[in-house]
Amino acid sequence: MAMPCAVGQLNAGELRRSSLQGASAYSAARRGYSFLVLQEGRVVYESYANGDSADRIASIYSGTKGFWCVAAAAAVQDGILDFDEPVRDTITEWRSDQNKADIRVRDLLNFTAGIEPVFSLHGRSIGDRNRYSVRLPVAAPRGKSFIYGPSQLQIYSEVLRRKLLPRHLTPEQYLTKRVLRPLGLGYVDFREDRQGNPLLASGFRLTARAWARLGELILGKGKYQGHQLVRSDLLAECFRGTRINPMFGMGFWLNRVGPESHEVDVERMLDVPWERQNWREGCLCREAPRDMIAAIGSGYQRMFVVPSMNLVIVRQGRDDSRFSDAHFLRQIFAD
Repeated sequence: MAMPCAVGQLNAGELRRSSLQGASAYSAARRGYSFLVLQEGRVVYESYANGDSADRIASIYSGTKGFWCVAAAAAVQDGILDFDEPVRDTITEWRSDQNKADIRVRDLLNFTAGIEPVFSLHGRSIGDRNRYSVRLPVAAPRGKSFIYGPSQLQIYSEVLRRKLLPRHLTPEQYLTKRVLRPLGLGYVDFREDRQGNPLLASGFRLTARAWARLGELILGKGKYQGHQLVRSDLLAECFRGTRINPMFGMGFWLNRVGPESHEVDVERMLDVPWERQNWREGCLCREAPRDMIAAIGSGYQRMFVVPSMNLVIVRQGRDDSRFSDAHFLRQIFAD
């Protein structure tokens, strides 16, 4: 049973308390253990199941990607790289491979570079994830596929590593300096391989409140507690969909609600081989605001950000196939 540990007073026009209670109960019944709602920078609802508390630290899995993509926007601002520069300019061994000649940094972050996902990169069996990923062949032309998996981010990791060498920084140090420390976040698990390369696709362990700080940065258009960490126009690049997958930007999912939209369960769709996935006219929930942004991690770890409502929602739990994003969000937003 989920027991609320903080409930604020909601003003007229805000979310109904009964809706939040319903969403909390729905989540808890499907092995959810953390449910947090922030609006206008304050906690309006918070509940934890089975005696857990706000101090519970849990893996956010692919929610990790969003932190690295925000750091990529910061790297563009700092003149370290450009979203549209060819990867071959940094990964010089690609210059002799015509299949990789037109791949840009942006394609790696959008997962549209056409490289096989190689899910074994999540484990410890590959001693140098970066080197392994850089050597992978192209499976599809640039921009013609959406292939969600760790390999393309590991190639980006190698781009960032080489770009940072003149500054005597590692990718972990850069992320910590530009994003984590300004957000007041301490230790996260970088899941480094034997060469010290971090795993960019997964691994961070955070409390619900800690994860929500990234949501507050998004609501602030790159500003957090009065400090502009990332330029708003560069951060906005993370929330631009692509032709092949309008539902995904850079590290974040988008609620592309329109007249023809159909609801997509992201985790179930990702279980389908990439060649057969269909993201066209997809959305997370028809009743949720169309400007909603989502960080999505395996096992239905979720952070939803709604700029038009100044709202951040975090849900954490154990894997449970009965959970549905659309139903959970409908509990909150449906009239």
